[in-house]
Amino acid sequence: MGSEPRLGTIVDRRPSGGGMTGAVGAYVVQDVEDERYYVFDYRQIVTEGFRTIRTGERVRFHLSDDSPGRAEFVIRLDQPDPAEYYE
Repeated sequence: MGSEPRLGTIVDRRPSGGGMTGAVGAYVVQDVEDERYYVFDYRQIVTEGFRTIRTGERVRFHLSDDSPGRAEFVIRLDQPDPAEYYE
């Protein structure tokens, strides 16, 4: 991991139809500093338990050394209220 941490906002989620339920998709994060867009999938979300992010959430991430345009080691900065998931 050679890049410095970046800050961004999740701006989109694009379903790809993969995974057991067909719901796996790519997330798009816009870098706050350079305003570029980077993509990643749920496997790059650093958390315990269910790995998901909602559009509008702020994150910290690194740029992939191996794949230009890809984000990795994505950490959520806005933790949602658990009650939102049970409405």
